[in-house]
Amino acid sequence: MYAFGVRVGFETGSALVVLGFVALGVALGTVSGLTPGLHVNTLAVLLAAAAPALPGPARGVAVAILAAGVVHSILDVVPALALGVPDTAMAPSTLPGHRLVLAGRGREALRLSALGSGAAALLACLFGWPITQAIRPLAPLLREHLTVVLAAVVVFLVLTEASRRQRIGACAAFTCSGVFGVLALDQPTDALLGSGDLLMPAFAGLFGLPVLVAAARGGGPPAQADAAITTSPRRTLLAGLAGAAAGAAVSYVAGVSSAVAAVVALAALPARSDGDRAFLVATSGVNTSNTIFALFAFVALDEAHTGVVVALDRSAVPLDLPLYVVSLLLAAALGVVLVLVVGDRYLDAVRVLPHRAVCLVALGVVCALALVLAGPVGLVVLAAGALVGFVPVHFGARRVHLMGVLIVPIVLAA
Repeated sequence: MYAFGVRVGFETGSALVVLGFVALGVALGTVSGLTPGLHVNTLAVLLAAAAPALPGPARGVAVAILAAGVVHSILDVVPALALGVPDTAMAPSTLPGHRLVLAGRGREALRLSALGSGAAALLACLFGWPITQAIRPLAPLLREHLTVVLAAVVVFLVLTEASRRQRIGACAAFTCSGVFGVLALDQPTDALLGSGDLLMPAFAGLFGLPVLVAAARGGGPPAQADAAITTSPRRTLLAGLAGAAAGAAVSYVAGVSSAVAAVVALAALPARSDGDRAFLVATSGVNTSNTIFALFAFVALDEAHTGVVVALDRSAVPLDLPLYVVSLLLAAALGVVLVLVVGDRYLDAVRVLPHRAVCLVALGVVCALALVLAGPVGLVVLAAGALVGFVPVHFGARRVHLMGVLIVPIVLAA
């Protein structure tokens, strides 16, 4: 079999070893993806720290890291939908996926997310290499004008807010998170595991804790209706394609997150009453597409733009793109199935359990991870990030503006 111009052969023994590492990665990605507050970059840091101790061939370790990353990117929607649900009275200010859960359409939301992730994984694996080869000549120009590109993205995000108050909140959120990033991310750490990572407490504070705090005040998910997808196949397909394309684009631009890409992708789609569903499909597609395209960007351009690829780089494993792509596609397929199998049960379990207690346990897990990965300074960064994270909520603006935490330091360093 030929892939990317390379002849690929499989021996039974080596194939079984690779499948074993795929299974290991899927298991790790499932546990991390279903753990509230655990970002995929945190998972990557943990894997990079543990990689030298993992038995087996170096390529197998790389397969496990990549499989875990892509499965996490598919499954993290489950706790986000089930646990991040505030009280019904707060529905107008919630995220699109939460509004679907509040309306009793959580099962549909899980399937929309699975469709977006599955389509993006397939498209990324099929077209990742030719697209990367086409973009390679533009990479020096992009690096040279990175500041202009990032500034244009920020202006676009601010101007697409619906009201003057929200635009003011967007500017405040971007400024505060940018200052926070400059001050916090270079602080010395005293990690209990690994070399120290402040991205985890920073991102958990900015994006995770405000959602969990709001959720703890609510009553949890209501009873969920059937799983039928009510939006049109054409609309779903367009949202999936937009998400996959946007995820591919941001894979080559440092500092631009999947959430930013999702907003840009949705701006290209016509406004409709089913915008929440389209947003969920596009966002899921962006996350998975970005995870896979980042590997192609790393191989072709030697640039690590995601936590998973950074972990791969730190592990110093040999690059075997055909093997990694096949493994990613298999892991993504298993991840999509797991969303359908585990997601409904997760929603049911959260409904039965005491909601406030579950949210408090999730908060405890996040705090423990911050302490393990960064030491006491991690808890300080987590708390400071949470204060900044409430800024866009107060103004009713999108949380995506909090990506100033990365954009501002990158612009200042350029």
